[in-house]
Amino acid sequence: MKRSTIKGWFLVHKWTSLIATAFLLMLCVTGLPLIFHDEIDAVFGEDHDATLPGTPSADGGLPLDQMLQTALDQRPGEVPLFMAFSQDSPLLTVTTGPAPDAPGDEMTLLFLDRATGEALGPAPGGGFMDFVLQLHTDMFLGLPGMLFLGVMGAMFVIALVSGVVLYAPFMRRLKFGTLRTRRSARVRRLDQHNLIGIVALGWMLVVGATGMINAFADPLVDSWQNGELAEMTARYAGERPLPPQEYGSLDTAMASAQAALPGRSPQFIGFPGGDWSTGHHYAIFFQGDRPLTQNLLTPALVDARSGELTDARAMPALNQALMISKPLHFGDYGGLPLKIVWAVMTLLTIWVLWTGILLWLRRSPAHMERRIDEIAHGAMAGQPA
Repeated sequence: MKRSTIKGWFLVHKWTSLIATAFLLMLCVTGLPLIFHDEIDAVFGEDHDATLPGTPSADGGLPLDQMLQTALDQRPGEVPLFMAFSQDSPLLTVTTGPAPDAPGDEMTLLFLDRATGEALGPAPGGGFMDFVLQLHTDMFLGLPGMLFLGVMGAMFVIALVSGVVLYAPFMRRLKFGTLRTRRSARVRRLDQHNLIGIVALGWMLVVGATGMINAFADPLVDSWQNGELAEMTARYAGERPLPPQEYGSLDTAMASAQAALPGRSPQFIGFPGGDWSTGHHYAIFFQGDRPLTQNLLTPALVDARSGELTDARAMPALNQALMISKPLHFGDYGGLPLKIVWAVMTLLTIWVLWTGILLWLRRSPAHMERRIDEIAHGAMAGQPA
């Protein structure tokens, strides 16, 4: 590359890194406990999946209509918003709110045991993990905060790509993994920054890209609603939303959906009027039947009054990418060993970000020009710091 080209890439790497670094450090620090959220919940006795014996609620148990009524008895005057199933235990959750379109801060998540029909009470809220999750997700700013962090994720990916572009010419005259220990502290720090960055590159790209996709979850869901969901339910357009007192049997609706998608396991139900359904349907989401496809959801829309199937089809590619990216972002695919790998890689990323800050703080115009020359000509062990 010409020196002017290298300087352009250098400036791209410098400014995308600097702009995003503070927020990336926050995301790494808050992401560490979130990787182990299941284990932390178990320590504090909040992991009901680990304590309830019996058939998984996704596979069977007491009638869904009975479980729904039990939940509504706990929240008089409220309406159902979601019902979610466990693949590991009889735990079943029902989310209620004052209206079908209630915002998140007005929702209540209730735990139930589908094996016994027992109400286990509302999910604990407002604790440390909830605080960390919201800070990591949107910085308590809602959708604007999510979109802002999505832009920071995009800058992180650009910084990684530009770093690779600069790394290739820089390493022409050095063996991979070389640390120039006899040079100045700045050069040693630069070599550590480069080495750890390139070793963790693949992981950082995956986590950065999946985090960026997760940040745009709400617009992706809105796009699905306005596009494919509207197409699937076109014949209901213009009809008044179905009031909760006219909802039909959940068990009948589930039977209709399972007949259309045999062999699949239900993950959750969106009730009429919510973001994941229409004003007239139960939206029953089924997950894939393999470890790699269990987060690929297929919705079956069932008329909430009659229990008849309206349509069932896979979600668009971007929405499927969103479903896959959530567990991949936190290392939820491979149990505790993969979570440990994710935690180690997060610590390495913190080190890369921190060394990048130190390199910038001790910068000077002469250092920048020398750095560009070093990249252009390949790093040389004998060069002065």
